[in-house]
Amino acid sequence: MTLRLTWLGHSTWAIDVDGMNMIVDPFLKPHNPSALHTVEDLNPQFILVTHGHGDHVADLVALATQSGAQVICNHEISLWLEKHGVNNVHPMNHGGAYSFPFGRVKMVTAIHSSVLPDGTYGGNPAGFLINFNDGHDVYLAGDTALTYDMKLIGEVGGVDLAILPIGDNYTMGPDDAIVAAQWVKAKHVLPTHYGTFPLIAVDADHFARRLQRATGIDCTVLAVGDEFTLD
Repeated sequence: MTLRLTWLGHSTWAIDVDGMNMIVDPFLKPHNPSALHTVEDLNPQFILVTHGHGDHVADLVALATQSGAQVICNHEISLWLEKHGVNNVHPMNHGGAYSFPFGRVKMVTAIHSSVLPDGTYGGNPAGFLINFNDGHDVYLAGDTALTYDMKLIGEVGGVDLAILPIGDNYTMGPDDAIVAAQWVKAKHVLPTHYGTFPLIAVDADHFARRLQRATGIDCTVLAVGDEFTLD
């Protein structure tokens, strides 16, 4: 069984596993200046949302409404979605886990902020630890600073893949992402949340070389629209 991940730009990911499709943090064309895809191009069965900032939820209501996908998010965002007519929502909170058809999802700590585009409080930001049914373990860090809680992920066995923000300014940058990759005991890293705007312009290839040289952990830098597979 193959797990396929496609970077749709910024922090938006498409994940396909065993015929099930999900989107993480939908920020699409034309809202996202780096995106190639619009809402109309996608038809997920699940949408995962790490927090409420516009660069993660700009297309959430439209995509959930069009696709009928189940949205997995925190409690506060679920209430906001219901007010916008989206009722296929599964609310979670930090430390909690739940089994979905594709695997078990645990909501984990992210150090950041969260407010929805209309000013509504967005609850606490989060990351997701996903234990896919095909046996792969993936850590979606979300927007976060380096936090010692990441060590807990490594202490229970680590992950096959960590998707880590490297853009700095609003999240951890390359230096802290190198530490995070080691703490979660990642076998592979995909960088995210960089390059979309001048404030988060980072040389991802340089980061990948530094990570491999310092830790031996493999890192793949994707162009927007490129796919990465875990066999």
